[in-house]
Amino acid sequence: MVVNDLFVFLAFFVTLVFSRPDFTAHDYNPSKHLHVHKLSIRSVEKSINEEDTIDYWRAQAQKTLRRKLIEKPNRNRAKNVILFLGDGMSIPTLKAARIYMGQLQNKSGENSQLAFEKFPHTALSKTYCVDSQVPDSACTSTAYVTGVKANEGTLGVTAAVQLNDCEGSLKKENRPTSIAYWSQLKGKRTGFVTTTRVTHASPAGLYSHSANRDWESDAYETPSECKDIAYQLINEEIGKNFNVIMGGGRREMIPEDSIDEEFTNGTRKDGKNLINQWITDKSNENAKYVWNRTSLLQLEESPDYLLGLFEGSHCKYHLDADEEDPSLSEMTEAAIKVLSKKRNQQGFFLFVEGGRIDHAHHDSLAKKALDETVEFSKAIDKALEMTDEKETLIVVTSDHAHVMTVSGYAQRGNDIFGDAGVGDDSINYSTLSYANGPGYRKPKNNTRFDHSKDDKHDKDYLFPTMVPLEFETHGGDDVAIFASGPWAHLFNGVIEQNVIPHILGYASCVGNGITVCDDKHN
Repeated sequence: MVVNDLFVFLAFFVTLVFSRPDFTAHDYNPSKHLHVHKLSIRSVEKSINEEDTIDYWRAQAQKTLRRKLIEKPNRNRAKNVILFLGDGMSIPTLKAARIYMGQLQNKSGENSQLAFEKFPHTALSKTYCVDSQVPDSACTSTAYVTGVKANEGTLGVTAAVQLNDCEGSLKKENRPTSIAYWSQLKGKRTGFVTTTRVTHASPAGLYSHSANRDWESDAYETPSECKDIAYQLINEEIGKNFNVIMGGGRREMIPEDSIDEEFTNGTRKDGKNLINQWITDKSNENAKYVWNRTSLLQLEESPDYLLGLFEGSHCKYHLDADEEDPSLSEMTEAAIKVLSKKRNQQGFFLFVEGGRIDHAHHDSLAKKALDETVEFSKAIDKALEMTDEKETLIVVTSDHAHVMTVSGYAQRGNDIFGDAGVGDDSINYSTLSYANGPGYRKPKNNTRFDHSKDDKHDKDYLFPTMVPLEFETHGGDDVAIFASGPWAHLFNGVIEQNVIPHILGYASCVGNGITVCDDKHN
């Protein structure tokens, strides 16, 4: 009897413990939720039989291992440096973009590679402002081009300068210079290309010192004693010496009572036309101003100075562009041609930004974000085609992350814009979604919004978000760094974002720190 009672007690105890919610959470078995509804499957590159074998995966891994074993550090001086910046290009964005790219080619996508994912050296970059846990594009730009971290919303100044502190931003000790300026001092050609306004935060870190990233022209409550960013680009030492300036942003360059070539109103209150001023200032040089794709592609020879402004504000998304909008690849090609002219013996520094990845994420436009990332990859392919890895250091990174996730247990080859499964509420959930942003939809009848019948392939579809916000926020994740060329092997481990320009300077023998040209330990 005692034995029976003991048995009953033990059975009851086991049942009680194993039915506790916290136990089942820790013992969660995702396989129960795999493929809980029929999902569309694309064709894959390899036959399923081949990928089912031990030999396939071992051969793949051994091939990678052998390639790595023969890699040797490139210790040449970097004659040229190209810094590619995918604004907002988080690691989930990389995964989703490579799948999107592969699926455009009717492949599964998971094992596709963006151009820079083939680079031999990688690292992680820690992103934050001095005063902010999650950064913006201004303080990060200051970090990865000047080597000094700053406060949120400020450009080209130290953290001694608070937002809107015009007086503090004028002090010499608060104005660090950039890798672009270091390169100019060594006689290198310099330039930048962006799909944003040329006065926007990321490129502006190269040449401006501003206590507010929004002071792009004098129309935005810029204090009179502090010159606006557009003015600095055309008139001050770093900006006026750029050989290449390309992107959008004509409106910040022209008076408010005038219109540009595509009928966009100017913003400037000082009456200055900075485009005309640039043309006048370069009248004795081989200089060209272009404003559309035709004029860019019809340049008979590469000028010594090139100003290309292709929109009133930001360049159009690739998915919205027409035949008169140059691609990022075309702008990159034109820039490299200008910067690498035969008589240029000192080499060059070029900054290229895929800036609208970030903007698409802010609007929960996942398809456009991924498409902009693929276009960014194409520009890197073009740079690789035009340069020699023996003498050109190419670094690809991002300034900050976003809160888009790639989630669920979708089958291999599932449409990246499709659904990943079914929730416990029997409603589908999307593979791509955001923690916050404008894609939020209110529940109906106390149930989660069912988006399964939405056309998520629409380029303007707002992907699902958890928290309603006018604009989706940045994420605080580390971002990736990919490097190829001289001294690329210095990019490894987890580093602070402000280390990036110091490595670029070391490799190319510019700046005030140690360089390969004078480092006795090299």
